[in-house]
This record gives sequence, structure tokens and C-alpha cells, in this order.
Amino acid sequence: MPHVSIKHFPAELSEAQRSELIAEITRAVRSAFGCDEGVVSIALEPVDPDLWNERVYQPEIVGHRDLLCKRPNY
Repeated sequence: MPHVSIKHFPAELSEAQRSELIAEITRAVRSAFGCDEGVVSIALEPVDPDLWNERVYQPEIVGHRDLLCKRPNY
């Protein structure tokens, strides 16, 4: 606990960019939940833009609108 899952369009991240992203997310999660770094897990899942609507937008954004803490501007 806690687990963060990020779905995104495929993007080439350098190892430095990936490491910085993971470090920043970990810091934010630790600060918010007051937990140890060792209990935080993070997944990065690239999703093809052609499949975004069916795999992410409809089931996770529209379908779980009540759980969203930040909504997209579109």
C-alpha cells in the first residue's frame, strides 16, 4: 500500500526522466500517506492511442468518474 498506476500514450523516457518521475511520485505519495518508501509501488503502462478510448477513457475515466481526484479538461 499504496499503489499508483499510470496509463499513458507510448513515450520514450530516458532512464533519467523515468527515475525522476518515479522519485517525484514516490515523494508525493509518501508525503500524502505518511508511509515508508518500501511500501509504495508504481506501474507505468503505455497504451496505444487507438486503444485509449476503449481501454482507459471509457472504463477508468468515464466509468469511475466518482473516484477521479483530477478530471481531464476535455
